[in-house]
Formats: sequence, C-alpha cells, structure tokens
Amino acid sequence: MRIVAIADTHTFTDDLTVPDGDILVHAGDMARGGDLDELATCAAYLRSLPHRHKVIVAGNHDWAFAREPAAARALFADMTYLEDSEATIAGLRFYGSPWQPAFHDWAFNLPRGPALAAVWSRIPPGIDVLVTHSPPAGIGDRSPIGSRAGCADLLARIAVVRPRLHLFGHIHQDGGAWPGPTTHVNCTTWECERAPTIIDIDADSITLISVPPHGRTDDD
Repeated sequence: MRIVAIADTHTFTDDLTVPDGDILVHAGDMARGGDLDELATCAAYLRSLPHRHKVIVAGNHDWAFAREPAAARALFADMTYLEDSEATIAGLRFYGSPWQPAFHDWAFNLPRGPALAAVWSRIPPGIDVLVTHSPPAGIGDRSPIGSRAGCADLLARIAVVRPRLHLFGHIHQDGGAWPGPTTHVNCTTWECERAPTIIDIDADSITLISVPPHGRTDDD
C-alpha cells in the first residue's frame, strides 16, 4: 500500500507535484485563514488528485473545522476526515486528531498537561497509521527559534499504543523521518518548499521510498 503524505500546503499548491499512490494523507494546514471559501478551494484541489483514498486532519490554520464544523466537513464529504476518530482504509486502521499544544491564537489549541493528555488518551491500541497535525516532543518539532514545539503527552501515548506509522506536520523547518518501533514522519511540504513523502506499508514492513531532506540547516 503506497501512502503519499503532505502537510502545511496553506493553499500554495501550484508548484507542488504530488505523485500517485493508493492513499493520500494531508496532515493539516490546508488553508491560511481557513474560512469556508478557502477550504472549498482546498477541497477542490485535493479532489483533483488521482489517489483513490484521501485522509485528512485539520490543522491550526483550518479554522472552519473548529468554527463551522458541519459545513467544513461537508466540503470534504467524499474524503475521510478524521477528528479524534478512526477509519479502516484498504485494510489499514487510521486514527487522526488535529490538536496541538497552544500555539499563538490558532485553532485546535489546548494547554499542555491534562487537557492534551485527555485528547491523546483516545488514541486506541492496534492502529496502523496515526495522523496528527502536531509533532510529539523531540521528533520533527524544532521550531525556527530553536525551541521544541512537540507534545510530551503525545509521545507518551504513542509509546503505549505503538502505531506502525505516525504522520504529522505543523513545524515547517523540521521535516523528515525518524524510523523506530513507530516510524515518525514530519511530512510537511512547507508551502511547496519540500516535496511529498512517499511510504510503502505492508503486512511486514514500512518502507520509506522518498523522504525530502530536512528544511532546516542543522540536525541537532
């Protein structure tokens, strides 16, 4: 099963070449301001791509999913939108969630600590692919100012439920892959600065086919 993963397109898709695959995953921040009109344009773009299955989560810029959820979801009715929910697609169990540690004054913010831990506690055991907008602590979360933006409670929950693959975005400057018991991938395309990530997953293995290099200039 070939997964093509993108995030943080922010409507900048004119120069983004998205290769074909079985499942397209968008890990949030399709939009900039995130009103319904902008999200309708984003939905039309995703609909134009050839992938049979499309899985999306909202990001902090995708405001209408928080403010007008029924209308926003209707725009993506022919796709699989996940918000603290799961779906089985082509034999793989996906779970998706849009939340993040409070980050400026954007959508889907929660304070660090019990509120975020409660959200992540809903991630069930046995899933194959976890899709969140935000990163776990210490993995793909190096912000432009040198601090870490990821969530320790998300990392702790992943250690318990052990999904095979975790896809996220949010931090543009720290795209890349971190193999392990769970393979973590920051699949940001950083407004067309990075290419999509291509991953093959089968019953026995996860194979990273194409992972663009880190957007930042150091690997600390």
